[in-house]
Amino acid sequence: MKKSGGIITLVAGILGTIAALFTLLAGGMVAGLEGASASLGNTAVDNSASSQIGTFALLGLLASFITIILGAISMGAKTKKPSIAVMICAIVGAITGGTFVAVCMVLALIGGLLAFLGTKPIKESETT
Repeated sequence: MKKSGGIITLVAGILGTIAALFTLLAGGMVAGLEGASASLGNTAVDNSASSQIGTFALLGLLASFITIILGAISMGAKTKKPSIAVMICAIVGAITGGTFVAVCMVLALIGGLLAFLGTKPIKESETT
């Protein structure tokens, strides 16, 4: 179960990266529409929505990259620490990454849970 959890986490990280790039693209489109609507109406430009979407996208991209790295580490780990870090990163990424990234981070959370349950405790005779 440890390797399958790592593979699921890798897939979730890759899909999260694609979702974050899509969110970044959407933020750019919103910024363009905000500028176009302001120039047509002769009003001041309010960039709050596009900057918020851009922040969500960058945080989601960061969480997805970290999820990919931790998923690769958790496949060969002897302890449960990398899988716990995957689950924490998935929760943080789901909160800060926006809707599309959050859907992918649910998959990463499931992969981290599988890696956590699949990691066997180290016996004392194996450590010496």
